[in-house]
Amino acid sequence: MSAWRGWRDGGPDGHPHFVYRRQSILPNNYYFYVRDPDWGPGFIKTVAYAPFPVWVYLNGNEWAKRQAAQQRVLFKPLDNGFASCEDAQALAAMCQSLSAEDVRLFCDRWRGVLPSPFTIEDRKRGYEYALAFRQLEISDTRVFDRPVAGRAWFEATLPDQLTLGRPDQAAVIFGRRVNSRTPGRFHTKLFNRGVEAAIQIHFRASKVKQYFKEGRALRTETTVNDTRDFGIGRLLTDANWDALIAIGHNINQRLLDHQLDACACAPDATTLERVVLPSRTHDGLPAPGLRFGEPRTMVLLACLSSFQHLFTGLTNRSLRELIAGLMPGYSARQMTYDLRRLRRKGFIQRIPRTQRYELTCEGRRLAVFLTKTYTRIVSPSLAELDPTLPNEIAKRSPLAVSYRAFERAIEDEIKTRRYRGLTRRWPIRELLNDLAELVTDRADWPSDQPATNCG
Repeated sequence: MSAWRGWRDGGPDGHPHFVYRRQSILPNNYYFYVRDPDWGPGFIKTVAYAPFPVWVYLNGNEWAKRQAAQQRVLFKPLDNGFASCEDAQALAAMCQSLSAEDVRLFCDRWRGVLPSPFTIEDRKRGYEYALAFRQLEISDTRVFDRPVAGRAWFEATLPDQLTLGRPDQAAVIFGRRVNSRTPGRFHTKLFNRGVEAAIQIHFRASKVKQYFKEGRALRTETTVNDTRDFGIGRLLTDANWDALIAIGHNINQRLLDHQLDACACAPDATTLERVVLPSRTHDGLPAPGLRFGEPRTMVLLACLSSFQHLFTGLTNRSLRELIAGLMPGYSARQMTYDLRRLRRKGFIQRIPRTQRYELTCEGRRLAVFLTKTYTRIVSPSLAELDPTLPNEIAKRSPLAVSYRAFERAIEDEIKTRRYRGLTRRWPIRELLNDLAELVTDRADWPSDQPATNCG
């Protein structure tokens, strides 16, 4: 067939020149776009050379929509999701019923319709396709009844993913243990798609992504690009399908649980006192206090909130490396001491028969709360309340303007009350002397004219 082709025509390596012309070519990829009665739109891609691999793309959401329409369950569609439904339980049951067998039925149905390089004789000799996972997405969509509130919550939650414990430098693990020999990159990425913000957390070849869909729904989806990242085979079997679906839902739920725990984390006064002051455990062991505002304590709590610990727990080494990145010179001995007081304060607990620790629910809640309070309230507020802050900067801060007005009002009230007290009880000579002190310093008065004679 005739198609456009391009090739290099001179120029340096840094800025090569290319030319394009239509030429007669031999196609090696074929796309068949189909509309299936059960799956809706999809496509099948095949290659024109041995061993003739085939790619099949299917959308589970389209499958669920057709199942709902066949069973006459009314719903309002959302882009690759559902905005609302009259029978949510029935719809959830339909989505859960999707299985590997439905995928196999789709392939068998279209294999008999579309052209194939394998003849009937080839198939009799055993030349058949074995279906395998190339990519699998498992999503969770939460639709807000007040979209504005949902968007505000999501955008306020996003900074937590990058500031608490520096997760952009930590290994983000999806329920799998990672060591120095584990290949791949592990990082958190925050980016914008137009006016919409989104977050991606990568683990080897897979990732979990979260964004606000159509301004009304929070979308959390796990994409598995290599099933071996989770110790699961690649063939499309019922066991592998069920295992991957369970892993995807667990990852989505863990991320949502972590974000929801960080939203409601304020402790009561008794708990706060137990954490920041020295105390004793139930068996009488001393538990040194985690003093709020102390640099070492705040770094420790910030690193304790890392995504890394959410999925795989922590060790002396893993937590020490995070702290050392923020506090150079932090030693293993200091880490041992801090782990001991974290255990006795109830922040962490040892995983049985291992040298690893996991955060308790209260520990994560307190670590997030104290870190948020310090980094978002105390530190910025103290900077704005600095009396040496230039006026042109202070006047742009509502807090600085309000507090300086408050200070002036207090000073005026003190002067007013002091003056009233003097007029009621003091002799006139002493009254004049104190009034002179309010106007100017005694050192400014001439030595031959005492302040007591200023009248």
